[in-house]
Amino acid sequence: MNVKALVPQLRTTDLEGAITFYTQVLGFDLAFRYEDFYAGVSAGEFVLHLKLSDTADPSIRFVRGKHLHLHITIDDLDAMFERVKTSDVTIVEEMTERPWGLREFVIEDLDGHTIYFAQEG
Repeated sequence: MNVKALVPQLRTTDLEGAITFYTQVLGFDLAFRYEDFYAGVSAGEFVLHLKLSDTADPSIRFVRGKHLHLHITIDDLDAMFERVKTSDVTIVEEMTERPWGLREFVIEDLDGHTIYFAQEG
């Protein structure tokens, strides 16, 4: 098997708000938009799809139970942490040093999806 891409798709009840959150707050680029119900945001070669839904994602109950989250490793963690602290973002966990060698913090997007940002060392 040769996997060419693995793209997470998050459901949102507010596509405009989700696009704004991921582009203006977190700094992703708008990769594409299809009509009024589907969009992709990107950071480098990595893409995240956003799909408009009438109801909240049913998997949110698992997200809140810490079973599903996005984990994004970056090289400028301090800058990203300052960026989210100056925005209206829910910070779930402040910057933490992990015993396995990562520094990370945790936020939620507008729909309650949990996002970990991490940096090695």
